[in-house]
Amino acid sequence: MESIDGIATYPMISLLIFFVFFTLLFWWVFTASKSHIKEMGELPLDNDNDQPLNKNYDV
Repeated sequence: MESIDGIATYPMISLLIFFVFFTLLFWWVFTASKSHIKEMGELPLDNDNDQPLNKNYDV
């Protein structure tokens, strides 16, 4: 691996992408509105949908 020119740049690029992604993710988590987070948290418990709980796929 040491014989490949420029191989050291790939780990640095990977680290940069990792750092930027998780920095943006943490920023979004801390700045997201509480009402949006509450709405998304209650979404699985919402019973206002028209889909039956037990689906029958007999053909």
